Amino acid sequence: MVSSPSATPASALSAHAITAHMGPCAILHDIHLALAPGRWTSIVGPNGAGKSTLLRVLAGLQSCTGSVQLLGRALADWPRRERARTLSWLGQNESAADDLTVYDVAMLGRLPHQAWLAPPSSADHAAVEQALRATQAWDWRTRALGQLSGGERQRVLLARALAVQAQVLLMDEPLANLDPPHQADWLLLVRELVARGHTVVSVLHEVSFALQADDVAVLAAGRLRHHGSTQDAASHRALEQVFDQRIAITQAAGMWLALPRLERPAAPAPSAAAPVSA
Repeated sequence: MVSSPSATPASALSAHAITAHMGPCAILHDIHLALAPGRWTSIVGPNGAGKSTLLRVLAGLQSCTGSVQLLGRALADWPRRERARTLSWLGQNESAADDLTVYDVAMLGRLPHQAWLAPPSSADHAAVEQALRATQAWDWRTRALGQLSGGERQRVLLARALAVQAQVLLMDEPLANLDPPHQADWLLLVRELVARGHTVVSVLHEVSFALQADDVAVLAAGRLRHHGSTQDAASHRALEQVFDQRIAITQAAGMWLALPRLERPAAPAPSAAAPVSA
């Protein structure tokens, strides 16, 4: 269940003057971003835009200058266990021991709720069952993680993140290895979470899926180029621009979709060659 704070914060997550480096290279440049509670925001941009780095900054997993606030409180001021109960994370290429059962992997999401060395409570077992059923992984609960395909593993790791029952969920490329039906299931699941008051932030390469979110944050070259509703024409123009006009945002079946433009960009005109002397 989502906790009920005495006063709803203006932002579920906010970043102020965020700059992040990888070695000597700046990956993010002076990012200011405020994400409203109870909404789904997708972070989108071309390869190397800094999307995953920004998500890691919001999760407190990446060092940076500037500040991040979670529910109106500085992220650094949250006790670790309380923060882990409030903010759930699913990263790229997440791993768990292959010999753990699917059930035990999902139960890892309940660790922030458990006292040191305490056995799982009935609430823990109920949360794990709910998460595994939501990702259609319940039937594999006794199988070892190492026996699963890539898509099946992804669904189990998603269940681990859901089992936390956090108010804010951050997911980096959650559709990786999922086939189209399970991508659609993920979309429906996110919409259900938001309808129950959770805040979801996802990094997605699939622009058409990103357009099903409430809001989109568009990054390019480590800078925030646009943040707005996925329904706004300005958001569509920003997406087309950062992808060099190689996509077109159009509407079909009541949804906004990104279609590829198949023509190649015009090559630059050659400069005049100097005459060759004999």
